[in-house]
Amino acid sequence: MQSADTRRTIAVGAIGNLLEWYDFAIYGYFAAAIGRAFFPHEDPVAQMLAAFGIFAVGFLMRPVGGALIGYIGDRLGRRAALTFSVAAMAVPTFLVGALPSYEVLGAAAPILLTILRMVQGLSVGGEYTTSIVFMVERAPPGRRGVIGALACCGAVAGILVGSATGAALASVLPPETLEAWGWRIPFLLGLVVGLAGFIIRRHIHEEPRAGTAPRAPLREAVRNHGPLLARLAGLSMFNSVGFYVMFVYIVSWLQHVDGVSPTRALEINTISMVVMVPLMVCMGWLGDRIGRKPVLFGAAAFGFAGALPLFGLMHHADPTLALLGQLGFVVAVGAFLGTQPAMMVEAVPKSVRCTAIALGYNVTLGVVGGLSPLAATWLVERTHDDFSPAYMIMAAAAISFVATSRFKETHAIALDGAAPDAAMAADLPGRAMRSV
Repeated sequence: MQSADTRRTIAVGAIGNLLEWYDFAIYGYFAAAIGRAFFPHEDPVAQMLAAFGIFAVGFLMRPVGGALIGYIGDRLGRRAALTFSVAAMAVPTFLVGALPSYEVLGAAAPILLTILRMVQGLSVGGEYTTSIVFMVERAPPGRRGVIGALACCGAVAGILVGSATGAALASVLPPETLEAWGWRIPFLLGLVVGLAGFIIRRHIHEEPRAGTAPRAPLREAVRNHGPLLARLAGLSMFNSVGFYVMFVYIVSWLQHVDGVSPTRALEINTISMVVMVPLMVCMGWLGDRIGRKPVLFGAAAFGFAGALPLFGLMHHADPTLALLGQLGFVVAVGAFLGTQPAMMVEAVPKSVRCTAIALGYNVTLGVVGGLSPLAATWLVERTHDDFSPAYMIMAAAAISFVATSRFKETHAIALDGAAPDAAMAADLPGRAMRSV
């Protein structure tokens, strides 16, 4: 873990994820202001629904982006895919911050916002999955879980930076200034990170590809690996709902349900994200020691059993109790997120790895994850049940629990047939018995 190559691999993979999820985070956190800026002045709930609706449209492009960038990764190499994806995010991020409001452009404003979100969704569809493939494939023996968790940490770090940026702006700018133009600042700053990521990734060293890459990775993945795609989609369900409800939508929920101020809601979310980053690395390490499945089973079970009690803690005007409730979800979702990347990479053949993971993961993230904030907002408003998002998390946890049972334990098996290192080989029988 101390080698220069390993550190460079982590930096290359993480920087794109940081930008991608920084952008999606600040959009979610400033959804109310964005709704008022780009949509006609209607009921505040209707404006928020419209803003989260465009948030969902961007996510619905993820399967398309996954197929496109996955094809590039499997046919042309991981470097080409990673360079393309970071460029396709940086420019639209900047343009969202510069886009004139509804008062200036009229109906063209929400239309242009939708187009920009679609381009960003296209990029996100391949960025995260290609980066975890790139990083896990280059991980030292016996460290695939840790490296996979670090790939995921790039995404969570982006959410964290977005949350911290929002909290900082809310604390230094008057509410009317933040509402008028302050929310645009984080989007404009995203261009700087994007340019840095593009330059770094252009200089990735990539080994010559062994063998012949499939001419049509998408067709091969769908035709020959359909059941595997379904398992990947089911495995991603808890990640999709749990993460986007608890760390994107929840900022709005705390404000509208508990009456927590925007500044305090962002502070609570930021503290939770700080705790999640080292937790995920610990869970990746634990997966390397005892196996992927025990950690995933435990995380999904805790998410199912703890959803209602934890929401009960959060449904309180006391910010300390709200923080404790969200920290409970940090344990469940963080454990799952830290273990899932290595499990997915190990389960998919190398020839279609970028495409298959992008499809299986992004179909769930795009359809279910992208719609989760919108569905949670609608359910709370329609049913008048503030605990409605908890039922969504419980259902997702149950599906992922079942999907996990359909995977083989792979933590002690060498990737792509390469020989395990001596320590892994010596302990392989014992690890296999413990995994069962």
